[in-house]
Amino acid sequence: MRKIYLEDTPLQEAQQGVLSKIQFERQVEWIPTQKALGRITAQSIYAKVSMPNYHASAMDGIAVRAHQTHGASEQNPIRLRQQEEYVIVDTGDPIPAGFDAVIMVEHLHQVDEKTVEILDPIAPWQHIRPIGEDVVVGEMIVAAHHKLRPVDLGALLAGGNVTVPVIKKPKVAIIPTGTELIPPSEDVALGEIIEFNGTVFSAYLEEWGAQPDYRGIVKDHYETIKNAVLEAVKDSDIVIMNAGSSAGTEDFTYHVINEIGEVLTHGVATRPGKPVVLGIVEGKPVVGLPGYPVSAYLNLEWFARPLVNHYYGLLEPERAKLKVKLGRRIVSVMGAEDFVRMTIGRIDGKYIANPLTRAAGVTMSMVKADGLLRIPPGHLGYEQGEEAEVELYRPLEQIKQTVVATGSHDLSIDVLHTLLRKKNPGQFLVSSHVGSMGGILAIQKGEAHIAGVHLFDEGTGTYNIPFLERYLQEQEAVLIQLVYRQQGWIVPKGNPLQITTIKDVARDGITYMNRQRGAGTRLLFDYLLKQEQLDRSGVYGYDREAISHLSVAAAVAGGTADTGLGIYSAAQAMNLDFIPVMEERYDLLMSRSFYESKDGINLLSLIRSPEFQAEVEALGGYSCRDTGSLLYQNYLD
Repeated sequence: MRKIYLEDTPLQEAQQGVLSKIQFERQVEWIPTQKALGRITAQSIYAKVSMPNYHASAMDGIAVRAHQTHGASEQNPIRLRQQEEYVIVDTGDPIPAGFDAVIMVEHLHQVDEKTVEILDPIAPWQHIRPIGEDVVVGEMIVAAHHKLRPVDLGALLAGGNVTVPVIKKPKVAIIPTGTELIPPSEDVALGEIIEFNGTVFSAYLEEWGAQPDYRGIVKDHYETIKNAVLEAVKDSDIVIMNAGSSAGTEDFTYHVINEIGEVLTHGVATRPGKPVVLGIVEGKPVVGLPGYPVSAYLNLEWFARPLVNHYYGLLEPERAKLKVKLGRRIVSVMGAEDFVRMTIGRIDGKYIANPLTRAAGVTMSMVKADGLLRIPPGHLGYEQGEEAEVELYRPLEQIKQTVVATGSHDLSIDVLHTLLRKKNPGQFLVSSHVGSMGGILAIQKGEAHIAGVHLFDEGTGTYNIPFLERYLQEQEAVLIQLVYRQQGWIVPKGNPLQITTIKDVARDGITYMNRQRGAGTRLLFDYLLKQEQLDRSGVYGYDREAISHLSVAAAVAGGTADTGLGIYSAAQAMNLDFIPVMEERYDLLMSRSFYESKDGINLLSLIRSPEFQAEVEALGGYSCRDTGSLLYQNYLD
């Protein structure tokens, strides 16, 4: 019978289980102190010389005998003769024998070339750095298992340590498995997947102080994988296997470790990240990570990083945490610990967090994440508006300088973000694609600074303003014209199915890719159906939703849809054909507080700049003829 899973093991129990079984054999190497930044000391290091190793002047001035200055005052100035009663010294100079204090040059009155006059007495050893003031011979400078910082290197050198003993970096073998994997390439055939997890693993391991050893792609063949692991444990301290940790017909990780070593855990009670395999082969820890990127990266942090820190004898670091208000409802299921990637922004003095996609294979959710929300196994989630604690991926100061954008997707927002970073490097923009209606509601609830909207109102034949008058009566807001853009049918090159009208989309055998509920493009599609008296049930794929125009174009390019309604620039980006349907207005909705803020003024200036408008129109399918104009505000100045 094929082995599926052990019982779901709680995350902390799985971590402690593998750490308690491993005793690393640490090796020591001596390296130049100047090259030791970030390395971990193998033993306590002591000063070999004192710093300074002589009594040194702490000031520019003259060395004197303190007792000869007693009684000096404005009424009783004392004159001192050079060589007999004082010696000129600069900062760092040795104090000549017989002298025991230094008077600063600013406190001297030069009578002649050889005579000075002083008006104040000085105490013995004043302005003198005694031997060993900084470092004393025999003093411990840093303890064992200490991560060396820039200031530590200076103290070590000052103490005469030109080389230091450090723990040799743990060597971590990385073995990606999968017949479908290919090395990074610009040419990817059907059924091939670029192997990029290994690069991410290597970068993380380097960041944590390990030495990654990428061993290349291993095909899904049991004996080949087994031999790769046996070779890796010979000269590695830790082995990372990627993919093959689940229970499919070609998932061999569990069986390989079970045959040549011991499996400690197969499956942890987390979501994502469940199908991890933890084991030991020839005394070396072997971590079998899932193939899905998000699951793999989280498990790498949960298990590989603690092993590296355990090797060095270091404590596991904790991220900074932040109390946030949740902008959306987040549902969890009993029995597993949920880890939700979040975007965070500071809006009207409050930190608002919204979930990114929870799919385990979406790498971009990790790229965009500002933090991670951990939901305990016994928790059913959070309601919108509740407070929760989030572990931060980015510095708090960066989050404070982030413009939170939501609503409908458009490539002009990406152009705006790029220019914002160029003009104001300290400012950021994060966007989530929730559709135009979702954007209006986010502004209504104070959960976003700006929202892209393009909602067509059938009754008036106009865009956006009727919806704002309906939903934003209690929230002061401003509507800015951003762009005019072409909406149309995105089709494969040559338009092989001859799709030109909404009637063609509703033909039998045509697969359509729709946008999500609340998206302006979806409302436009519904309007077109209504105009031709067509029923949505006759459109195959109507209920299949994409969150962006690029996602629609990707579905057409990938052959999973014959067409979709979207913007010209998305079709052009995917090298597809485009059949125009109509020009629409895409506007930017802002809360009044953001519109009147310094950040809002800067953003509006950027929108009105020739540079922004030129870059947007270069995408194709756009017109910036009214860009930056004020269309609507629901308050009096």
